[in-house]
Amino acid sequence: QVQLVESGGGLVQPGGSLRLSCAVSRNIFSISVMGWFRQAPGKQRELAATISRGGSTNYADSVKGRFTISRDNANNTVHLQMNSLKPEDTAVYYCNALFAFRNYWGPGTQVTVSS
Repeated sequence: QVQLVESGGGLVQPGGSLRLSCAVSRNIFSISVMGWFRQAPGKQRELAATISRGGSTNYADSVKGRFTISRDNANNTVHLQMNSLKPEDTAVYYCNALFAFRNYWGPGTQVTVSS
């Protein structure tokens, strides 16, 4: 079992930055892949970024160059640094863990980009 809790969402102006954090309930080295997904109103959930146990990263084209995913192994936390935010980044952001062939999800954190 893996419990995930996101934090760091909020309201930000276009061009601003936010840093999301995901607290993981077990040793992060035991988890194959950690990721951030997002779901905008009326749209399907989509991948934003993933990071493997070995540190390899993958980004959606829409966030490449603006978002950075990282792992804090000492604190069992995954971060998503989001820069140059756009209104179209507005969504609920979900932390995801692939562990023992199962997907686990956090409850999500709202990110709103608006002036």
